[in-house]
Amino acid sequence: MEENQQDRAYSGPKITAPYAVASLVMGVASLVISGLGITLVLAIIGLVFSKKGLAEYNAHPEYYSGESMLKVGKTTSIIAIVLSSIALLLIILAIVGFTAMAIADM
Repeated sequence: MEENQQDRAYSGPKITAPYAVASLVMGVASLVISGLGITLVLAIIGLVFSKKGLAEYNAHPEYYSGESMLKVGKTTSIIAIVLSSIALLLIILAIVGFTAMAIADM
């Protein structure tokens, strides 16, 4: 009986999933760099890269390795987005508070 090519499992070497390294680097960098604007940008880019990479990995897990890098990149990006959002909210509240105090002193 002739074997169908789709029925055979891929047995070649696995390569790192697309965007895995970029997702990890962006996620970790967004936690390390302490600039509010750049942190949000890096975290969002890391989240987009991890989403694209996980979609490709899940479509063909037999071809790719690096799922853990994608998951860590996604996790660190989410943490950085949350922390940056809290910091941005606190900055806005401080500006509003100082403005209200300045107006009250007039």
